[in-house]
Amino acid sequence: MVSERCLSKNVCVIGAGPSGLVAARELRKEGHLVVVLEQNHDIGGQWLYEPKVEGEDPLGSKSFLEVHSSMYASLRLASPREIMGFTDFPFSVKKDRDMRRFPGHRELLLYLNDFVDWFGLRDLIRFNTRVEYVGMVDYGVVGKDLKWVVRSREKKSSEKSVEEVFDAVVVATGHYSHPRLPFIKGMDTWKRRQLHSHIYRVPDPFRNEVVVMVGKSLSGQDLSMEIVEVAKDVYISTRSNVSEGLSKVISKHDNLHLRPEIESLEEDGKVLFVDGSWVIADSIIYCTGYSYTLPFLDTKGIVTVDDDRVGPLYEHTFPPSLAPSLSFIGIPRKIIGFPFFESQAIWIAQLLSGKRTLPSWDEMMKSIKEFYHSLDQAGIPKYNTHDIANFEYCDKYGDNVGFPHLEEWRKQLCISAIISQEINLESYRDTYDDHQLLQEALQSPHFTQYGPQAFPL
Repeated sequence: MVSERCLSKNVCVIGAGPSGLVAARELRKEGHLVVVLEQNHDIGGQWLYEPKVEGEDPLGSKSFLEVHSSMYASLRLASPREIMGFTDFPFSVKKDRDMRRFPGHRELLLYLNDFVDWFGLRDLIRFNTRVEYVGMVDYGVVGKDLKWVVRSREKKSSEKSVEEVFDAVVVATGHYSHPRLPFIKGMDTWKRRQLHSHIYRVPDPFRNEVVVMVGKSLSGQDLSMEIVEVAKDVYISTRSNVSEGLSKVISKHDNLHLRPEIESLEEDGKVLFVDGSWVIADSIIYCTGYSYTLPFLDTKGIVTVDDDRVGPLYEHTFPPSLAPSLSFIGIPRKIIGFPFFESQAIWIAQLLSGKRTLPSWDEMMKSIKEFYHSLDQAGIPKYNTHDIANFEYCDKYGDNVGFPHLEEWRKQLCISAIISQEINLESYRDTYDDHQLLQEALQSPHFTQYGPQAFPL
């Protein structure tokens, strides 16, 4: 619903990754006073590459808390640059930079810096500031007058934490920093090296080793192809069939092998698989995904994380009892991220200004319960609650604020890249046959109106 009333709120955004940055822009556009708290020294979130991760227990909580980015040195985008970027700030090719369609991670960080500089967002951000606590000022006041206390501390500072009160908090902390680890018999007592792909950076430490890779996600595939060039043997352990593209890669390397799930780990270094086969391994790398975690957030149990289901959230964004003063941006996965984050940010900003209103608590809770029921009926586990993989949902979400639907060329380029990756894992980033779709993209208003000539940074 749309309202004529416009209010200015004092809003705290937690995180200066892509979702936090576009939230800051849209909030300011609506006239709100915005403070962005960022734990790192610069913007980017996941895209701010952190090369130094050694010296920590690779499966211990400390390293996971200290290292935010999961980027490895060689990482390139899995989607073409044309579908990335915000709707009014395309991810265009720039001279003397990484001009590939599937550029490396540094190029996307440079794009985000361009975005921040163009829209003048840097002054809104407090860097090197870790959020320690977010909670309601008065738990007894749940409703339109709800306010939030945010306690933060400057990293490496001996000063006491700073407490501030805000009218609203937008959580934009991402979901690719807290490793999701499997439960394997003997995992706690296995004496050799175990790590999650979260802290993998380069293949050199695995030279001449026998390495077991657990999981065949895109990162698992990338790491396997990289490590196999230096390792003695690499074993990919997976519970399901592999793609045609990965099968082709395996067939080209005598030292790259496929194995089923791990049955157990033995103290002598043995890795036993469920089919009875085994290897003596030097290292195990878990490419098993990530979990949502909100250690700073105290909602008295109103918002919880249950087997990676953050909820209850209306449209993956708003907790009905606390919205719109508390909202989440960037929770959904398997989407074309930047445009979706933008639509989330617009909705949040306009709700806080009073231009729009949410459905009633009863209506939102009914919608959430129906959604959860549909997942149960389809046999979809809780930990996949926020996996969207649906263009129609993204378009319908944007309708809440009149956000434009994803262009057909953007959808088709996304699908084309996924299919190509499944078939040509080694080469899909550099050889492609979607030239007609590419021309449609480059001739669209997205590029002709907002191309690099419009943003000469």
